[in-house]
Amino acid sequence: VQLQASGGGLVQAGDSLRLSCTASRSIFSVSDMAWYRQAPGKQRELVASITNGGNTNYADSGKGRFTISRDNAKNTVYLQMNTLKPEDTAVYYCNAVGKVWLKGKEYWGQGTLVTVSS
Repeated sequence: VQLQASGGGLVQAGDSLRLSCTASRSIFSVSDMAWYRQAPGKQRELVASITNGGNTNYADSGKGRFTISRDNAKNTVYLQMNTLKPEDTAVYYCNAVGKVWLKGKEYWGQGTLVTVSS
């Protein structure tokens, strides 16, 4: 497995969760990373992204509540989610887009389920 996501679970509205995604070093070191999510019956959508240099971007749905970060020493990208809402319920996937010698390559994790009850 090249990307391993974890941290999902069942929480109540207003709670927080932190998702983690660990990649192999050969991928992580030259990739921009992102979190996507897919709710039942909906298309997969971007939640947040972080470039290899640390620049971040957020979907409007998570601005002010979600924070993406990466620990290059641990080959791990995180998604801190605060003030969760029922509409955040989805399977969350981590994504890596390769640069340099991995240019054109894209990798996906297996997904981790986040369920937010009202």
